Amino acid sequence: MNKLAPLLALMLFPSSLAATYTVVRGDTLWGIAQRSGTTVADLRAANGLNTDALEVGQVLQLPGAAATPAATSAPTVASLSGVQVQTPARVKEGDPFVLRLSGDNASRVRVRFPSELNEDVRRPNEWLSPVQIGGAWVVLGRVVLGQTAPVRYELELDGVSAGGQFPVGPLGQPVQNLNMPASIAAVLQDPGRAAETAAVEKAYELRTPPAWTEPFAQAIAGGRRSSGFGQPRRETAGAKINYHYGMDYSAPKGTRVQAVNLGRVVLAATYPVRGGLVVIDHGAGLLSLYFHLSKIDVSVGQSVSRGQKVGEVGSTGYSTGPHLHLEMRLRGEAVDPARWVDQRLPQ
Repeated sequence: MNKLAPLLALMLFPSSLAATYTVVRGDTLWGIAQRSGTTVADLRAANGLNTDALEVGQVLQLPGAAATPAATSAPTVASLSGVQVQTPARVKEGDPFVLRLSGDNASRVRVRFPSELNEDVRRPNEWLSPVQIGGAWVVLGRVVLGQTAPVRYELELDGVSAGGQFPVGPLGQPVQNLNMPASIAAVLQDPGRAAETAAVEKAYELRTPPAWTEPFAQAIAGGRRSSGFGQPRRETAGAKINYHYGMDYSAPKGTRVQAVNLGRVVLAATYPVRGGLVVIDHGAGLLSLYFHLSKIDVSVGQSVSRGQKVGEVGSTGYSTGPHLHLEMRLRGEAVDPARWVDQRLPQ
């Protein structure tokens, strides 16, 4: 019989949270506010800003950062048969995150997230094998929108287990009532929606090796974000709350849409709700999805490179005007696309 070691508690050393942030390439006020647990309005007020323009190297004061810190790397936890694990200190709902493994047996350990058993997720508590990205062994994790219970993780090697947990903070966004025009809302009842859902769910099941080696790019060069990730929404007042599972970019019809990274096209078709849709499998359970396209320039099975054109902005499907809706899905669950931009792995 295998001998199971007691579950090891997560060892986090106290850390002082910096009250400032230095701007790096690709930063936006909205993204900094989301990661720092504050708002754009409070950032502007704390720094005397009258514009959203930022400069690389600019130092910003972070009001309220201590209440909800950004996801940062914590010290390693106790080892398991020569395997050390580095976790985030804290994440928030909708975040992707990384467990970094090191040691002689880093590639042999299995990892799962028992906290998923209390969440509405696909294949909860699935055993995952580390993948090598950028020379490091990692396991990618995600926090589901609407969930703020701590993330619990378990590692297993040769019948011996260890684990720990780290906290999750809320996004804290108000609920939005969409009240879409009847002509637009009607697509939600389209008989073809079942086939659309089945096709996307099949893509969510993919677990191919990681394909990317470079940081992720923007889907629209210089695109203006018109609606943020994670907004709780109702179709009409009093209806069930859903979430905005992606990031919207306002752009004229015909604007070039590009692949955010290397991968393989697994869906390329027009559907009732998502409209013109391209789905790219990047490996490790990570997909990028491009909605409402007026034109599709790729086909299923095609390999695409980072920055390659995949289609053009449109207003097809459940949409009231030209824009790109970009989603990043990790093992089927939506994660914040902004956390990937200019990063090989979410930080």
